[in-house]
Amino acid sequence: MTQLLAIFVTVFLAELGDKTQLATVLFASERQTSPLLVFLAASAALVASTALAVALGTAAERWLAFLPLKLLAGIGFILVGGWTIFDHFRTAAAA
Repeated sequence: MTQLLAIFVTVFLAELGDKTQLATVLFASERQTSPLLVFLAASAALVASTALAVALGTAAERWLAFLPLKLLAGIGFILVGGWTIFDHFRTAAAA
């Protein structure tokens, strides 16, 4: 039960305010689109993408068991963050 809660909280917090949630808000804000339809379609998309991630993670575990995946993921996030900061200042300087 503790693992379930930890996974739920982690994924829930990671999804708050991301591009997927913002796109869903935009779809739901259209008057001609049913909120129930938006909920069902967005939910199905998240379930499908999660199923794909679980399948890939399970398959990759066989080949990547010897790699420090948390370290690599952390470095990847730092690189993306650094690139985002660099791009912000590059764009601001050009304006």
